[in-house]
Amino acid sequence: MPAIAYHRVNQLLDAQHRDPLRLVQILIALQNEYGGCPAPLRDYVAKALDVPLAQVHGVVEFYHFLSTERLGDYRIYVADNITDRMLGNEKIMATLQEKLGVTRGKPRADGRVFVDYTSCTGLCDQGPALLVNGRPITRLTTGLAAEIASKIEAGEPIATWPAGWFQVEEALRVAGPVLAERSEPGRALQAALALGPERFLKEIDKSGLRGRGGAGFRTALKWRVCRDAPGKAHYVVCNADEGEPGTFKDRTLLTRFADEVFEGMTLGAYVIGAEKGFLYLRAEYAWLYPHLVAVLARRRAEQLLGEHILGRDFSFDIDIHLGAGAYVAGEESALIESLEGKRAVPRTRPPYTATHGYLNQPTICNNVETYVKTTLIAKHGADWFLESGTRHSPGTKLLSVSGDVARPGIYEYPFGVSVQTILDACGATDTQAVQVGGPSGTCITPIEFGRAISFEDLSTGGSFMVFNRSRDMLAVVQNFTHFFAGESCGFCSPCRIGTQLLRQSIDKIMAGHATARELADIAETAQCIKDMSHCGLGQTAANPLLDTIKRMRPLYESRLTSLDFVPGFDLDGALAISRELSRRDDAAAHLGQRCDEHGCTINAAKAGEGT
Repeated sequence: MPAIAYHRVNQLLDAQHRDPLRLVQILIALQNEYGGCPAPLRDYVAKALDVPLAQVHGVVEFYHFLSTERLGDYRIYVADNITDRMLGNEKIMATLQEKLGVTRGKPRADGRVFVDYTSCTGLCDQGPALLVNGRPITRLTTGLAAEIASKIEAGEPIATWPAGWFQVEEALRVAGPVLAERSEPGRALQAALALGPERFLKEIDKSGLRGRGGAGFRTALKWRVCRDAPGKAHYVVCNADEGEPGTFKDRTLLTRFADEVFEGMTLGAYVIGAEKGFLYLRAEYAWLYPHLVAVLARRRAEQLLGEHILGRDFSFDIDIHLGAGAYVAGEESALIESLEGKRAVPRTRPPYTATHGYLNQPTICNNVETYVKTTLIAKHGADWFLESGTRHSPGTKLLSVSGDVARPGIYEYPFGVSVQTILDACGATDTQAVQVGGPSGTCITPIEFGRAISFEDLSTGGSFMVFNRSRDMLAVVQNFTHFFAGESCGFCSPCRIGTQLLRQSIDKIMAGHATARELADIAETAQCIKDMSHCGLGQTAANPLLDTIKRMRPLYESRLTSLDFVPGFDLDGALAISRELSRRDDAAAHLGQRCDEHGCTINAAKAGEGT
């Protein structure tokens, strides 16, 4: 490792005001500067910030894109979402390993290069894709991968590589009110200021706006609870941690509609009386950071942010915080833990973030698309918003369409649109299955393509992945199950152990070593982690397995070595029996026994405190 220039370290610390709350930001800066956060750097940071060394070390080990060792001058992460797999990412990885003489997941001996897989990079509409030192390269071929390796071996700085390599396309395929809207920055804010905070909040309430991150909580109710909660300060947070595989619509909004996002945050601040806001930007979108900073600077110059916005007695500003790679940070309390410079472990709720959020103060946390929708409602009114959608799902939804389609990209439809309508529009043919809502969502087959995208039917944060009949759906399930096992934060035993057991079960089935008893084991494990897990990750981790066992059971039977148990096996019955494991201690003990039986190994670095 190059000698540490501590004057430079001090500059990076000073840039973050030596604030322990910005520990994650400090470690990201050091990682970018030195290619890692080895022991001397961690020791220095702990002393400089007067925080326990264990805290610094724990944060580094928790996040995927931070490392306790130096990884190299060139750090390459190849996207391993299932859609990238379908487009040939394994050939890209093999080419990079061969041309660079490097083993995946291990820094090269000369300290110059590191190559590994990562999960979805939010570029699955134009894969295979990779990130090199945080910068995206899309539509990879083996030839392009070889050229990248050649540049690295020649020691060419990334800034000198062809600019065209780093272009990211924003394909807006079907435009509704959001994608078709282009308006003067500040117009929505002026309209809300004319109404006043209470009347504007009533307009949001009348619109029936629900959160667009997937959960669908009423936006006005969240804002009202936060506004009325006592606290020294109130805060606004935008969740731009778009980590659900197959989702990339927030990337488009941040690229083309950043003004609308920031204006929506400012509207929220106006309602709840906040003076400070944060946009939490996922690590995979760090390349958008300069663009977003520039938009914020322009808005300050136009008196749309900062002191006395538009000459009124209203002040509000926004900081951008980068994530460091953690799917679980998409859960709002885990995101707030990360904002506070800690590991992104979900909090025990209640209390909820609306009353006890950032620094334990009242905080609203909404999705990127939700804030854009508030901007539209401010400009056009609730009645206009209610003209589209359904009774329980008003407005439109942005969908990230990828997979076996002729036209991947962003599609905006009113809620209530059928799955078949979307398939027709994107050029999908011979479709075997659609995964709605990402791995944590729902897998449906052709008999259900008449179902509607809505909160009352198929709810989704935006992911819409299509698989034709040439695809092995069990390989899809295996990819999803490995994803959850790798992303479990390790806080609670049911999820930490259960996701590993599910991973082992699907691997055993894929290898042709499983009997029908494995399906019963999956059902028992699934119910345990669903009932006992601390947060939504564990509660939904078994969905890919359960959905496909229910809808595509012959695929599983064809891989089993014995069908002895199949005639008497009933998934619903197995789930009912497993509900007997209702006590947390009993569930953890059961999973621990199964773990011992299967030789399960748990990542000690992610084990956390357990439950």
